[in-house]
Amino acid sequence: MTLHEDRPPAGRHAAVPSGSLFRRIYAPRTSDALAFSMSTYAMPLLVLAITRSPSLTGLAFALEWTPRIAAFVLAGNVVDRRGAAIVCFLASLLRALVLAGAAVTLAVLPRGTAETVTVLVLAAVTGTLTQFSFVANEAVGAIVTRRAQHRPHGVQSVLIGIDQTAMLVGPLLAGFLLLVGPGWMLGCLTALSLLAAVLGLQTPPTPLRSARPDGERTPSGLRTGLRMLRRLPALRWLVAGLACSNLALGLLQSASPVIVVENFGRSSADVGTLWSAAAAATLLAVTCCRLALSRLDLWGVGVVCATFASAACLALPQAPSYAAYMVLVALFMAGDGGLTVVLRTLRSLVIPATAFGTTLSLTMLLLLLPFPVAGILVALTPPAHLGTAVLCCAAVQAVALAITFVRLRNEPTLRATADRPPRAALPNEPSATPR
Repeated sequence: MTLHEDRPPAGRHAAVPSGSLFRRIYAPRTSDALAFSMSTYAMPLLVLAITRSPSLTGLAFALEWTPRIAAFVLAGNVVDRRGAAIVCFLASLLRALVLAGAAVTLAVLPRGTAETVTVLVLAAVTGTLTQFSFVANEAVGAIVTRRAQHRPHGVQSVLIGIDQTAMLVGPLLAGFLLLVGPGWMLGCLTALSLLAAVLGLQTPPTPLRSARPDGERTPSGLRTGLRMLRRLPALRWLVAGLACSNLALGLLQSASPVIVVENFGRSSADVGTLWSAAAAATLLAVTCCRLALSRLDLWGVGVVCATFASAACLALPQAPSYAAYMVLVALFMAGDGGLTVVLRTLRSLVIPATAFGTTLSLTMLLLLLPFPVAGILVALTPPAHLGTAVLCCAAVQAVALAITFVRLRNEPTLRATADRPPRAALPNEPSATPR
């Protein structure tokens, strides 16, 4: 396909053949997700190993996520205007070049402040570029979901399964490669990024948002996303509840290296094992949710998952040992994975195709804003009081999710059967039913 994607003919929604789903959808997502998980979990561990400072580890987490969040709205706007394939290709290619350059730089730098600064900058830059490729892959997945006439949640479950499998393999692979040397890990990330760039060009075309015919300026991506979110109350409430839940998730991700190493006296390798076990539990939960959604509605599945996540997070500060802590984190992440299935399925069914990138970017922006806040909390909280901080965030999460699902209990989009939930009608919008 060419680098510039043409708008599909009006009234036609050609489905991607099932035989090409792996090559055109799942393969690009797999390589990109694996690179993302490796970089996300390896960088904070590397900072902790070099500095031995819990405060700098929390600060590193905040610095890692801040530019990622800032890139979301811009990424959605670019995907809507230029198409997913070219965005995925360029973002992955640039990420490969940055990683290769960083590998050479770290090879010649002495261990110390310069090396730490280099790793922090690398995490911020690669994270920003990864968000562009992630939004592009998510837009493609949403288009395919719309055209899955019988089981739209099935496509999203596969995509989430790919992400969680990458989260399972990524920390272990990154930890092993870091033992050999940072250059090996960066070389592996470079290869994965180059593979994602090549495979990204094969993704199916996505609808483009063009300029208005009368020459009037098109609204910015942020305004477009805000307008669309105001028209979708079910999505608005679910995003608000999960944003509060993500504060607890971000706190666990940034504080767990400190809790495991400092409080439980374990090694940094045990941190990678913790998140790999959590990813395995999430993958199992996603599979169970995929089966449950064939019989239950989205609301029922969401309530069960929210209950598991809230209860596990409330119990985490009382964990007496590393093993108990790992089990509770796994239960928390399993519930969070189920909520992600509900969110992605709803998001893919109710957001118009021509505004999907900008609306997706806004929802992701709102969902990820708590992450740098969590990093700052860890940086400011003494290690002995991190349990209290986790308990406070768990209470906020439990209350927010309870309010969210009470408000959504009569929402038809969530209460219908999940094999094909009815799409919320929007004024002046053409039908999104596949033809």
